[in-house]
Amino acid sequence: MIRLFDLSLQLNGFPIKKAKAELDKIVHFSEEEYASFLEDKKKEIVDFHLKNNSFYKELIGNINVKNWEDLPILNKQNLQKPLEERLSNGYSKSNIYLNKTSGSSGTPFVFAKDKYSHALTWASNIMRFGWFNIDFNHSYQARFYGIPMDFIGYQKERFKDFLTHRFRFPVFDLSDEILEKFLQKFRSKKFDYINGYTSSIVLFAKFLEQRNIILNEICPTLKACFVTSEMLFETDKKLLEKQFGIPIISEYGASELDLIAFENSQGEWQVNAETLFVEILDENNNVVPHGTEGKIVITSLFNKANPFIRYEIGDIGILDEKSTPQKPILKKLIGRTNDVAILPSGKKSPGLTFYYVTKSIIEDDGNVKEFIIKQTHLDTFEIEYVAEKELVSEQIQKIKEAIDLYLEPNLNFTFTRKSILERSNRGKLKQFKSYL
Repeated sequence: MIRLFDLSLQLNGFPIKKAKAELDKIVHFSEEEYASFLEDKKKEIVDFHLKNNSFYKELIGNINVKNWEDLPILNKQNLQKPLEERLSNGYSKSNIYLNKTSGSSGTPFVFAKDKYSHALTWASNIMRFGWFNIDFNHSYQARFYGIPMDFIGYQKERFKDFLTHRFRFPVFDLSDEILEKFLQKFRSKKFDYINGYTSSIVLFAKFLEQRNIILNEICPTLKACFVTSEMLFETDKKLLEKQFGIPIISEYGASELDLIAFENSQGEWQVNAETLFVEILDENNNVVPHGTEGKIVITSLFNKANPFIRYEIGDIGILDEKSTPQKPILKKLIGRTNDVAILPSGKKSPGLTFYYVTKSIIEDDGNVKEFIIKQTHLDTFEIEYVAEKELVSEQIQKIKEAIDLYLEPNLNFTFTRKSILERSNRGKLKQFKSYL
């Protein structure tokens, strides 16, 4: 069988063979080799951006950067500038991988990766899924994700699904009738694994529980389920294990970086120490001892197109006491949870659906800095946003049309521009909150 997945990466200019070879080398380093690899990479990426990236040079200013600890902490607000102002010399929209962050932390921006660092991201994904005998070239994926609803975007995504051997279950409508259709697909298709948003997969498991159905009894080819983008609570994990009859694996990642932590076969959340360097810092930006909670700060060791050096991702976490530089273990991730919206028609939509809706407003000019969505009644939502300029009526119209399309018509939205948004006591912005 052709290795379609690898082939499609190769054809799009992502050198996957080279990336797999390098990753394999890093994984097999001795402790000493790894320590010098990490120091070299940290120095190399900082030197590169100081020489080739005016945005990063400006951020550093006149600091003498002899020590790693003296480097400034980069946050999402720093990155809300047009991409052209943040790209390194030699990189343009034609030779990079370009994407938008989901804004699940409420702070969206456009980012770039050079093609090699994006190939390494895929090599790292391939390796980690491989721990559970999942092979992207051959394994068939049941994908619980959003999908663009415009005709071209929709067809493009479906074609990508075909190439990457996955079947997509769009998560915008999770009413019982739709979940019944999902169930029929599991009866008729030989899926190897499930991957997608935690809240949607949990809703599907609750639906199975009501019907007293164990998923791998009707779809015996299923080997594992990988949940992402939202917190998986212990009670939900038990429910998934019971209703699916397969191992449930949590991943924690960020589109602008990589997979950050991935549950290994011992049930530990193993941090990606091959392409990232992860630090846990206190409010004064000092490293905290293992076992202590702090803000998660991440350095992308390979991305030359855009600097992500000591980048504060907006999450709080704890590294396990038994962590080593080569094998850090994430003991706990605090934060990053999304609610489910219940609509007048009875339809349930995960809070992440709003990501697809708000994507239509978020332009590269960085006008909208942050936003949150509050559901105050069944049919009423408030969008509060921080922006340099008030949204104009065309933009609001665009959002309303997107909402009709993704959620349902006749919902009422109010838009309020604020100078600051309220945050949780952890400084986390909850993108969607239901007050029902």
